[in-house]
Amino acid sequence: MNELPQQLANGLILGAMYGLIAIGYTMVYGIVQLINFAHGEIFMIGGFGALTVHLILPDGFSLAAAIPLMIIGGMICSVAVGTAAERFAYRPLRGAPRLAPLITAIGLSIFLQQAVWKWYPDAKKDLSFPQFDSEPVNILGANIQIGSLFVLLAAPLCMLTLGLFVSKTRSGRGMQATAQDPDTAKLMGINTDRIIVMAFAIGAAFAAIAAVGYGLHNGQVGFKMGFILGLKAFTAAVLGGIGNIYGAMLGGLVLGVAESLATGYIGEIPGMELFGGGAWKDVWAFTLLILVLLLRPQGLLGERVADRA
Repeated sequence: MNELPQQLANGLILGAMYGLIAIGYTMVYGIVQLINFAHGEIFMIGGFGALTVHLILPDGFSLAAAIPLMIIGGMICSVAVGTAAERFAYRPLRGAPRLAPLITAIGLSIFLQQAVWKWYPDAKKDLSFPQFDSEPVNILGANIQIGSLFVLLAAPLCMLTLGLFVSKTRSGRGMQATAQDPDTAKLMGINTDRIIVMAFAIGAAFAAIAAVGYGLHNGQVGFKMGFILGLKAFTAAVLGGIGNIYGAMLGGLVLGVAESLATGYIGEIPGMELFGGGAWKDVWAFTLLILVLLLRPQGLLGERVADRA
């Protein structure tokens, strides 16, 4: 039990990253009913974009001052790829059977991963990401690195900003209308193509923020990191209620905490020694998803983004 605060902190950090990535899945699905399986690679590209910005900055440049620039660089890369994917890969298939855009998303995911592996310098191995040199901060008995605090602060701030945007702005109300009935939204004068691009862009921007947090927390980025993180984030979106932006963050936090606690404590239960440790964390994450969907198939919150108006 002495380790509980640390395990909870680890789970919240992990869950905040899952939640930020999951928002991209849930916004796109809530508006166009598309599962964008390339979103994990958009997250990965945001991490490499942020790293590139750091590498081109002059020596001696403060990391604290560099982080805003790295976030902007990561966002530019992620948003550019995300919006290009919508325009050239998904929009031509908008009226096609749902299997076609799903297969396209999987193919795009593989293409983006291999493109970074092929053309980014030294990307065949994990690359070091800048770290703060300061000592961890003790918060309620948990030691948290300064870099990990970034994602804990960024996640609620992004969620609050997005909630206000969706509920208070004209574009946000356009998103709600498009999610509810795109044909009627068009008749009311809403440019649904612009709304859909905006959803892709916002999701990609949040994924880039999560990528910077991932790099600061883990100290490295790699071309494979988007696959498993994207899969976990999609799990979080389904867990919270696919199409619900608040459910995406809730699902991410629940999944992260459950994964951390299972990793730390399952192996301590008599007879369960073989099922503890980090090797089983993915198993317990998806076991949780199965249990929630069996008991509540619509997810924890289970509402579409339009129903939050």
